[in-house]
Amino acid sequence: MTLTAAQVAAMCDHTLLKPEATPADIAALVAEGLELGVCAICCSPSRLPLTRPGLKASGLKLAAVVGFPSGAHQSSVKAVEAAQAVADGADEIDMVVDLGALKAGDWEGVEADIRAVRQAVPPPTGLKVIIESAALGPAEIVAACQAAEAAGADFVKTSTGFHPAGGATVQAVELMRATVGQRLGVKASGGIRDRATAEAMIAAGANRLGLSSTRAILAQYDPA
Repeated sequence: MTLTAAQVAAMCDHTLLKPEATPADIAALVAEGLELGVCAICCSPSRLPLTRPGLKASGLKLAAVVGFPSGAHQSSVKAVEAAQAVADGADEIDMVVDLGALKAGDWEGVEADIRAVRQAVPPPTGLKVIIESAALGPAEIVAACQAAEAAGADFVKTSTGFHPAGGATVQAVELMRATVGQRLGVKASGGIRDRATAEAMIAAGANRLGLSSTRAILAQYDPA
């Protein structure tokens, strides 16, 4: 695989989700995202709206997390949180699935949880569903992806990056891509800190990467 820094940047959600992140930190995230040419910046919904002049015209997408990081929120609360984030300027929503329902095999409940958010933020808002793949077995990963697709999601996403079970793995990304085919996007997130790992996720089928080490990873490429 031969990729350029610009090609990888165009797949990146440049992310800052630390709870102590200040408005100045988020402003710096946006400035860095614009400089690096990333697809989107991803932040907590309370950090919106962003008022940087010319931001919308730049084409940089704004993504906000919902039900983060546990997913153990009422679906109605996730829906309201998502709708407010979109009202505040979010182009994409990264929602955390109800992991307890998923582990219990309550697939109707999982699908209903996702659908509640989808109905609150219909297209063209992008909806990514975080399934916390490191905490799941293969059959659960497949079923979670199927529920996300049935509920109208645009992407399935591996991880919050906050779960003790870990983040993205090549095996999980491969299985997620095999399950959703080319119908949905696959976002790999959590623990991607170098070029080799980023490219391994892309080779496995990810077409979006959630990165907090974006600059360091892109610096590992030769200048164009």
